[in-house]
Amino acid sequence: IYDLASKCNVLLAKDFVHNTFTVILNEEANNSRSLYVEMNQTVISIYPRLKIAKMYNFSFMDENCQVLDQSLEKNSTNSRREANTIEVSNQEGVSVSCDFQFDLCTVTLAGWHHGISAGLFGTNDNEAGNEWTLPNRSLTDDMQEFTQSWQVNKCSLVQKKVKPCPITAKQNICKVFFEEPQSLLR
Repeated sequence: IYDLASKCNVLLAKDFVHNTFTVILNEEANNSRSLYVEMNQTVISIYPRLKIAKMYNFSFMDENCQVLDQSLEKNSTNSRREANTIEVSNQEGVSVSCDFQFDLCTVTLAGWHHGISAGLFGTNDNEAGNEWTLPNRSLTDDMQEFTQSWQVNKCSLVQKKVKPCPITAKQNICKVFFEEPQSLLR
């Protein structure tokens, strides 16, 4: 269990050999967190506190923004939405699942990702001695050094820029009611 006091985004797991997936924990401006999941030229942003997810497809010239109630056709990324859960997976055996009711997300990797991924979730090679591997492949036993080494975006590495989907009038009203600090319904 890690207590991340940092306000920086951190890389949880990434396939560093075939680049089939990336999972980043983002710190949002409203003091909440979101998951950035990239698979097969598709980015899924999951906001557990808001109980929503949005999909961006980079394989098209224009980004295709949509709320993730349906998966994009002609895409090897599968998504499934039920009442309190969302699951996103690809054909390479990567699955990210979030249970909105319990604010719990899991990342599951198939066996062929053994030893080719790294991040705050470790090296995925069943070796306890190298779980705290830094991006430069050296080892540390210092928790702060380990967590800081996997920071991305504003802190060190640059993540792909994702244009936000246009906010509809209904979403704007919801934001005013439920996200603004002065709202009694927040």
